[in-house]
Amino acid sequence: MAVKLRLKRMGAKQQPFYRIVAADSRFPRDGRFIETLGTYNPVKGQDKVTLDEEKIMKWLNNGAIPTDTVKNILSNAGIIKKYTDSKKKNK
Repeated sequence: MAVKLRLKRMGAKQQPFYRIVAADSRFPRDGRFIETLGTYNPVKGQDKVTLDEEKIMKWLNNGAIPTDTVKNILSNAGIIKKYTDSKKKNK
């Protein structure tokens, strides 16, 4: 089972709101998922992100692959840097 960290679209028309989820790559974008890891609200002027860093690190350490957009969100939060540093430390 290939697990991806990706966005699940929520909200109304013209008012997108996303949840960052861990999901099997075979399921549709807004379909079944394994676990919710955070939220992303891209509404103009807000760009609010909330993340559960412990859960995200757990999934990354277990081999989950983030999509490009989620990778950018995690990079801006500094989680990708912590993950790569921990991988280098373990080697």
